[in-house]
Amino acid sequence: MDVGLMVPQGWKGEYDGWDPAAAWARSVELAQHAEGLGFESLFVFDHFHTVPEPTDEITFESFSMLSALAMATRRVRLGHMVVCTGFRNPGLTAKLASTIDVISGGRFELGIGAGWKEDEWLAYGYGFPSTAERLAQFADHLEVISRMLGPGHATYEGSYAQVKDAVNIPKGVQRHIPVIVGGNGRDKTAGLAVRFADELNFVFLRPAEIRERIAEVRGKCEAAGRDPSTLRFSLYARDEAMQPVGQERVDYLGGFAEVGLARLVCFPGRWDPTTDGQAAFAEDCRAAGLSLGG
Repeated sequence: MDVGLMVPQGWKGEYDGWDPAAAWARSVELAQHAEGLGFESLFVFDHFHTVPEPTDEITFESFSMLSALAMATRRVRLGHMVVCTGFRNPGLTAKLASTIDVISGGRFELGIGAGWKEDEWLAYGYGFPSTAERLAQFADHLEVISRMLGPGHATYEGSYAQVKDAVNIPKGVQRHIPVIVGGNGRDKTAGLAVRFADELNFVFLRPAEIRERIAEVRGKCEAAGRDPSTLRFSLYARDEAMQPVGQERVDYLGGFAEVGLARLVCFPGRWDPTTDGQAAFAEDCRAAGLSLGG
């Protein structure tokens, strides 16, 4: 199982009170340090307002941030946990993804979901459709993105998104840019992952729940005629479990070692955005039996 890290960007308060230039310098430093420690991947959130409440504090924009981190790193995979699809035209999302893949030398993965944070949707003028409508929009967006990232020109006519003979050049460096569908929904979200994704990313689930969900989604793959082995699974771990350093965190991490996940993504930098904090987390990962490269 690979281990990925969230790069601090201010969304969860880790940069409250910081000067923006100093915060950005720290994010770059942490990304490069994480790569040196052997972590497999680096991710960012896709939000405009801080959580849980919007405050006048730093939140760096995600695609801009990943483009810069692509130039500051050499090995780690890069992506989102996850893009809010409603914030961008899906053709533009595909174009952004393809360009970042070129910039990074073929290291980009498109993590994407339906979105949920109502205050930023409304503040930025997107409205806030019902859950059912956001999921229907997400399905149309995935149709567009799959065509934009695929060979040739893209054409699709949906209720929420359309492209007609759209050109997306370059397609990226990778033969196929991996798509990660994010969310815990057992019906619509899992179904979209079976149709479109290379990876399904769960959020905050416990090990026993993950085993159950993986078996369930693999059953959906079989029912849809898809080889279950072609869909990977990952988890964004609970932030609170990243706070204690030492045996408590080691035990938590170790609980995920054998549940069938391809990747565990964690955010220890929420509590300690320093190189020492990252190094301590790497030590706890190794103590839990999780292998880091380097």
